[in-house]
Amino acid sequence: MSNKTDTGKLGLIACITMLAGGCIGSSIFSLSGMTMYYAGPAAILSWIIAAAICGCYGLQAAELSIRYPKSGGVYTFPSRAISKDAGFLTAWGYLVSNIIAVAFAAIYVGTYLGVGWQIFSSLQIPLAIISILFCTWMCLNKISTAGKINNILVSVLIITMLTYVIVAFTHPNFNPANFSNFFGQGCKGSTGWIEAVPNAMTGFGSIVAVAFLVGQVANPRKNVPLATLVALGLVVLLYVLMIAATMGHVTAQFLIDNPGMRFIPMFAAAFTSMSNIPWLPKLIAISAVIALVTTMLVVLNLTANAMKAMADDGRFPAVCKKLNKSESPSTAIWITTVAACLLSCLPKYTELLVNLGSLVAAVNISMVIIAAVYARKKTTLEEGAFVAPGGNVLSIITVVVILSTYIPKLTSGDMQMWLFTAVIYGLGLIAMLYYKKKAN
Repeated sequence: MSNKTDTGKLGLIACITMLAGGCIGSSIFSLSGMTMYYAGPAAILSWIIAAAICGCYGLQAAELSIRYPKSGGVYTFPSRAISKDAGFLTAWGYLVSNIIAVAFAAIYVGTYLGVGWQIFSSLQIPLAIISILFCTWMCLNKISTAGKINNILVSVLIITMLTYVIVAFTHPNFNPANFSNFFGQGCKGSTGWIEAVPNAMTGFGSIVAVAFLVGQVANPRKNVPLATLVALGLVVLLYVLMIAATMGHVTAQFLIDNPGMRFIPMFAAAFTSMSNIPWLPKLIAISAVIALVTTMLVVLNLTANAMKAMADDGRFPAVCKKLNKSESPSTAIWITTVAACLLSCLPKYTELLVNLGSLVAAVNISMVIIAAVYARKKTTLEEGAFVAPGGNVLSIITVVVILSTYIPKLTSGDMQMWLFTAVIYGLGLIAMLYYKKKAN
């Protein structure tokens, strides 16, 4: 299980930490509060269901990575299994949402540092830009070097999360009574745990990271599916422990009465029920910042590799194919960096765009899963190669479940979300037609 390989690629441990670090980002430290607000202690169930759904997605992406072992999976899988047009539109939405996600995570780096240390409270934007540039530097190195640094960061992250969990569970103010009326505490009533599932799913979005970067993975036929399963189990365990530890100190009613605490639930617990531990908010801040940085690293890398895959097919500017001495897609990395830095200078708009991007994310995930159905018709695997359990039945069920969890959002009458989605894909269609004509 060594991280070191003679190929300079990612070994099994590096794959696991990349997936875990990619998943444990702003969601558990911010959006988890919204799931608690919606569902109370039943939010734990929301996160477990979200893990099951995204696990199905991750396993199907792992199967696709074996059928089409080239990095840039969000473009490669649909383009090879369905058509290049399908690949372009899937990747286009993915690029836009990922750039927004990097900027959003960077903004929260400044936010969490500001909450932990007063000296940083007015430096949100500079800290955001610095964090993006740090991740850029890591991405420009060899993938094996970035993997080693990520191993260290994720190890520290897990230690800080478990420290918070132990402190919270053993604190004298931990109240088991907060878990009574399990399904009835949240503001959304007894079905709030269902509405909270889409929020929780954002915490597992990077579970496909290694499958999308398969070209940089050593022994991918073994390591991609195994890393996906191990990382998913680790992440969901940490998520459940963090939420249960927090809800032992903070009730859904508290979050209803204190809107400002909904996006910082762990801080809410530290500042109120565990206020006698002065170092705890700083520990949370450190943990959150590491989580955000590891997520940014993975998302930035995925975005750049998707750009390169599109450029390799003549569906994006040829300059995005350029590799540096470390064999990293340097130009694509810098394009992503500049876009994310510019967006991080507008934190209010970035948060708005994240909320409006829900439908884009659902489309991206659904298209990759649908690609698995098409791929099974087009390609055959060697005997013993990994195949996602359930085959096409699982694929169809996963897409239906994903879309059904978004029904409350889709039927809420939020015209801004529909308009945003239409604009994104309208621009994508124009770009697709341009590069299609140019390629021909």
